[in-house]
Amino acid sequence: MITFELTMPNRGSWNGHWTGETKRYIRCRSELGFSKETIKKLVNKDYSYSWDDGWTACVSVRKINSRAANRLLKESAGFCGYDWMISSIIRNGYIISPSEEKQKN
Repeated sequence: MITFELTMPNRGSWNGHWTGETKRYIRCRSELGFSKETIKKLVNKDYSYSWDDGWTACVSVRKINSRAANRLLKESAGFCGYDWMISSIIRNGYIISPSEEKQKN
């Protein structure tokens, strides 16, 4: 299993906090459908995306067994609507917003 974990290391909020910082945001994807080369390129890396308002998201990609993935998914609070980041990492090897990707193509 490939896990994607979202954190917000830089927060542009008035108090420097994120209301979701005490929760874990995790998605898991099966390795099926990915080539070994793609998996090797994606895993054990952190991908970041910064907005103009001072916020930065980080998505950590790791490979784990299915039992550990199931445990993590029980703790997960979803992915805060940022599943597009996972798609971008898989498609591009980095995070680019859907609107930026549309302009690029």
